[in-house]
Amino acid sequence: MKISAQLAIWMSAGFALLCLGFALTGFAALPAITDEAEREVSFGYACFWAFLAGIGTVFGILSWMITKGKLGDLD
Repeated sequence: MKISAQLAIWMSAGFALLCLGFALTGFAALPAITDEAEREVSFGYACFWAFLAGIGTVFGILSWMITKGKLGDLD
């Protein structure tokens, strides 16, 4: 199955937004957590989702560069 660069842009954007939503929800919930150990674990999960959002953003930018001909061949 081949995915076009244009489709990869939209899929990466959707993935990044979904992950960013999870990350922001996790960061927003941190002040309400009273247990220190649970707060650390929640912060780790939120950072992981933020990392995945960054990965989705990078792949979206790379796909956009491919469609504009700035990276790789269009053949």
